[in-house]
Amino acid sequence: MGDFVTRVLAAVAALLLLPAAPAFAADDDGTEKLFAFKDPRITESSGLAVSPTYDGVYYTHNDSAAAPTFYAVDGRGRTRATFQVRGAEARDWEAMAATKDAETGRGVLWFADIGDNLDGAWPNVSVYKVTEPRTLRDATLPAVRYRFRYADGARNAEGIMINPVTGRLYVVSKEFSGSVYAAPRKLRSDKVNVLRKISGAPIMATDAAYAPDGSSYVVRTYFSATLFKPTGETITKVTMPELKQAESIAYTADGKALLTGTEGPGSPVYRVPLPDTVRPTATPSPARAEERDPPVTAQADSSGGGLTATDVLIWLAAAAAAIGVITFLARRTR
Repeated sequence: MGDFVTRVLAAVAALLLLPAAPAFAADDDGTEKLFAFKDPRITESSGLAVSPTYDGVYYTHNDSAAAPTFYAVDGRGRTRATFQVRGAEARDWEAMAATKDAETGRGVLWFADIGDNLDGAWPNVSVYKVTEPRTLRDATLPAVRYRFRYADGARNAEGIMINPVTGRLYVVSKEFSGSVYAAPRKLRSDKVNVLRKISGAPIMATDAAYAPDGSSYVVRTYFSATLFKPTGETITKVTMPELKQAESIAYTADGKALLTGTEGPGSPVYRVPLPDTVRPTATPSPARAEERDPPVTAQADSSGGGLTATDVLIWLAAAAAAIGVITFLARRTR
């Protein structure tokens, strides 16, 4: 029931908050179903990433209660290879990201075991770093584990992203008043790394991703997606296709569109084009990198999408509406 209440609150509030920022809606022939996962083992696709080195290859993994496994699929949704991550746990894998190592040119995959539905059940969370395999063939791959804790207390999160210019890792919390948290510039595998809040995030964020050139990032919710500058300033909202349970978001390799997916057997992945005015370039540029990796401070500005006083009032109205819906359903099911 608790999860149901959360979904109802999020639905009502999202509808009320939708006009708060300018939105871009793709034309009818703009948004397209790219493919659907054909592998019966992919039942709860929660993370999505485009391969940094293989054309037309996408990676995904299942949600909680699954093994530390990920899948490489082609543009038709067919599984090309299945990979096990050696020494990793999968308490609640919620997101992934893909980058390229500037020195070696090898692809790097990041898997985020950051879900915490009890908002504090785990003393720390983990992100696993895996070097992309040289061949798309079933294999077991080694990983480097990085442990994290939040400077302001444990919380649930479903979004992870890596700035391709600076290599910095970010986590986006899934809350009524969400936040973007920055990891240290240099990660340590021998100690717990501290995540510090740098900006606000949209309500109930389910995933996040950085643009290929580091000029912007996107945060997905159950109902829409919002583009931000690296500083946390809102650029625009992007209307998403209706999905059963929107869970994933990624940029295409050329940065001209977003990919979004959902959970469930045979779940689809959609391509949503971005307006020309916000399309990034495909290649990361080191120029003015300091503007693409804002400094981390203990008391960060939350103007990038957190709840304002007006939002709080809207949430109260949403709560009242949700209670009415729940009461009605309860009476109908007696």
